[in-house]
Amino acid sequence: MAAMAVVVVVFFVAAALVAAGGAALVEHTFVVSQVKLNRLCNDMLVTVVNGQFPGPAIEVKEGDSVAVQVINKSPYGLTIHWHGVKLQLNCWADGAGMITQCPIQPNKNFTYRFNVTGQEGTLWWHAHVGSLRASIHGALIIRPRSGSRSYPFPKPHKEIPIVIGEWWEMDLNQLDKNLRNGHLFDMPRVATINGKPGDLDNCSGTVKDSNILKVEHGKTYLLRIVNAAMNSEYYLKIAGHRFTVVAADANYVKPYTTDVIAIAPGETVDALLVADAHPAGRYYIVAKANQPPKPAIQIPVFISRGIVQYGDGPRKVEEKALSDSASLIMAPEMPDKHDAATSFYFHGNLTSLQPQPVPANVHEHLFYALDASFVCREGESSCNNATNMMGMVNNVSFQLPTTTPLLQAHYHGNTSSIGTLRELPDRAPRMFNYSETLEPTSKATSVRRLRYNATVEIVFQSPVLADTYANPMHLHGHDFLVLAQGFGQYNAETDVATYNLVDPPVRNTVHVPLFGWAAVRFVTNNPGMAAAFVVENGPTLDSTLPPPPEDFPSCKTYNSRVSYE
Repeated sequence: MAAMAVVVVVFFVAAALVAAGGAALVEHTFVVSQVKLNRLCNDMLVTVVNGQFPGPAIEVKEGDSVAVQVINKSPYGLTIHWHGVKLQLNCWADGAGMITQCPIQPNKNFTYRFNVTGQEGTLWWHAHVGSLRASIHGALIIRPRSGSRSYPFPKPHKEIPIVIGEWWEMDLNQLDKNLRNGHLFDMPRVATINGKPGDLDNCSGTVKDSNILKVEHGKTYLLRIVNAAMNSEYYLKIAGHRFTVVAADANYVKPYTTDVIAIAPGETVDALLVADAHPAGRYYIVAKANQPPKPAIQIPVFISRGIVQYGDGPRKVEEKALSDSASLIMAPEMPDKHDAATSFYFHGNLTSLQPQPVPANVHEHLFYALDASFVCREGESSCNNATNMMGMVNNVSFQLPTTTPLLQAHYHGNTSSIGTLRELPDRAPRMFNYSETLEPTSKATSVRRLRYNATVEIVFQSPVLADTYANPMHLHGHDFLVLAQGFGQYNAETDVATYNLVDPPVRNTVHVPLFGWAAVRFVTNNPGMAAAFVVENGPTLDSTLPPPPEDFPSCKTYNSRVSYE
């Protein structure tokens, strides 16, 4: 890490200008800079927004317009992605580095403008260049147009964001370089809840880094939960309490009561918490990461915990010795770190509160095998080892363009200028052979063209070998219907019978289970990019992608120190 830099304190602006019809223009200024933060008794220079970790929450009502000016005072080029916002006919605002736009370079600024239409619930925003999203992220809260009285559940007494994240004690730019070079085993130092590690990782003998969530007995609270971690799925529990899940990925679900929430990276969950515990004391809220079993490489168990505290309680819990305070707080029994069944059943129990018709006529059937393998570096004759592993889809490891963003190349009709461009295969070139022998993968800017208004079904398949990993798959610009999930290898003849065609949950991120598969279906009704998909224009003006903003960032000032996600 470079020497500590001088921190410039800048006040950020958040404003809401009410327009005709009740909709508002919600404006924010995001100043991205490196600031010195102290966690675990160590000072770290961290790249954040407005000096905050996590960053500021954006709060809007359905139908509002949003304008976020990003002022980049960091040493890195970056973009901001509005994770889960559909951005109809506005993919230019999606903020995917070198997919939809060039990064905003140091000492430059850019204003994202988009509408929030037809969505209610919790989403989030994060950096989408390199690994900077580990420290640059925050909640995006969308309330009903007519206010909280329109919730399809009892109006909560209070709403509380819960952002699960991680604290990294390394240069995140270096982390990304390591990932791109096939080194997958850098680890965060500790898990965090709302930016704090909690009291398990105290370093001074006093509880300084705990979240205290104060509640009143008999009141109901809406927890808006975001998993902003880089890789790990987390289980969330509160001792002596149960949750009622009411939404996921800003889509309402039928109320589902559970004592544990499973949330994969990129997912959001809205859950009601009734403060009805007896006695009305203090209870731990715990986030614990899970991981695949051996022979997968085992990593440390990441746990963060805060405190749900009834009434006033001790006024200065942070000043009490850890040994004194811990004995007064009830802790939940957490799932085992290798427990995959709890996640499987949690996700499988979610159904849509307001079911959408499931398109029956599928135009495109895609099967995407998710795995990891090695890439031979230039000049290497033998490279079958675990030091240069890459994630891959259908045996292709995705490589970002380096000079022209994919969407701009598509819009201007010059995708041929991207020398690494390759069509993403509809099927894996080889199916799982149930052996431990890895075959080398290739790197390419892999895309799949889809015509406008087509119905697409994708089956995502995790490895069924012993060395497997769960995979969260996120689709930009669209939601999809999660039709089914299962363990083992997907069988097209028999597994279709398990599809939920009545009330499947609507998500923007699907968690593909360990040793298993997940099937999703969506309609390509938003021209532009959908992750590695290129959605073609429709036949009319209102189904055609408009030109990019005039002040769109340019790649001409490309900084060689910048790496891309």
